[in-house]
Amino acid sequence: MRINFTKMHGLGNDFIVIDCRAIDLPDLTGLAKKLADRRFGIGADQILLLYPSQKADFMMKILNADGSEVEMCGNGIRCFAKYIWDRGLSDKETLNIETLAGIIRPKKSGDMVRVDMGEPVFDPELVPVKVPRPADIKMPVMDYPLMIDNREFMLTFVSMGNPHAVIFIEEDVKEFRVQHYGPMIENHSLFPKRTNVEFIQPVNRTELRMRVWERGSGETLACGTGASASGVAAMAKGLTERAVTIHLAGGDLLIEWAADNHVYMTGPATEVFQGEIQL
Repeated sequence: MRINFTKMHGLGNDFIVIDCRAIDLPDLTGLAKKLADRRFGIGADQILLLYPSQKADFMMKILNADGSEVEMCGNGIRCFAKYIWDRGLSDKETLNIETLAGIIRPKKSGDMVRVDMGEPVFDPELVPVKVPRPADIKMPVMDYPLMIDNREFMLTFVSMGNPHAVIFIEEDVKEFRVQHYGPMIENHSLFPKRTNVEFIQPVNRTELRMRVWERGSGETLACGTGASASGVAAMAKGLTERAVTIHLAGGDLLIEWAADNHVYMTGPATEVFQGEIQL
């Protein structure tokens, strides 16, 4: 079986996009592992599969490099929307995309894509994270202590359709041991569905620097849901204004937490090449 694919990226967070409206792909877990392999496959952080939807314009299925399926991907949905627009599959300025995290709405914004990421979720049971829930607990849960390899981290929990543990650090995030601490936090028993982990260095009231360890993919150059969760966490803690530029290894994202309680993410989406592969 031969399939056509498109390689795309959002700030270096890279994807393989496949139109599945007319094909039936077997063994999606095995397929994702094969295609994402950077030596024996095409190479990608995640696989984005385009399907028809009964309740939206299209449905996006997202598979990590390890084959696991996830609820949402912020950089991915920008690329997904660009794929649709560039191929004339829809002429709508704003798309309704069905995901496991609900209906997400990317919108054309000049050369960028602005995405309504929905409302942030702070309830630990919904993130999900297993923390004690005394009757007087305040949400969001901020600065929750977690000891990892003899270092105490203070975690803020946010869901943007998928789980995030946001950690603010004082040292230079560029030198931080993300690949050491990231997997230990991702797989900690505190998180029943594992978690994405963001390490944040505040710069000023309108800027943050971020590195991210993504659940199922490892460290990536950018993460849209992670940037959204981190921006919200910084705003909830009073560290920034309600709109921030987040500097990631692959580039910048603008995150706004608007008066309607929705989080809006704006950033680029880039097509790299198209190809065909034998499965």
